[in-house]
Amino acid sequence: MTELYDDVVSGSRAEGRPWRPITPGTKDSRLVTDDTEQGYVPFSVVELEGGTLVGTATLWGIDTHNRSAHIGLGLLPSCRGKGYGTDAVAVLTYYGFAVRGLQRLQIETLSDNHAMLRSAERNGFVREGVLRSSSWVLGRFMDEVLLGLLVQDWKPPAGP
Repeated sequence: MTELYDDVVSGSRAEGRPWRPITPGTKDSRLVTDDTEQGYVPFSVVELEGGTLVGTATLWGIDTHNRSAHIGLGLLPSCRGKGYGTDAVAVLTYYGFAVRGLQRLQIETLSDNHAMLRSAERNGFVREGVLRSSSWVLGRFMDEVLLGLLVQDWKPPAGP
């Protein structure tokens, strides 16, 4: 999955910290799962037909007291625009609400990330605000859009 993290542009846009390369074989927290970490749950985004790994998705910042969490998603550039993002947000939303019993899920994304905005809104998330010039990305500040979904507004999928 280092291909995803070696993409400087995507990494700079997705992380809340400066991009840096990852050494092959590293124990970097972005590539190694720590099953004892309760506030961060990583998922692999896998193409169902071929089993190809196409990205990562996370439920992070899990707050068990306030019963809230954030959703994060990173797809390989070649796999974007194929519906994986919408499906991954749906799975994380189901996991957060049905499995973890959360009350609120939140997504923060750059204002020009139209694919993530569509994926979130297709899953019922609503735009709650804009954090103006809050993200430093490749030499300039960008706006971030804040989206949220409450469990009572969620429409779970039909069937098991």
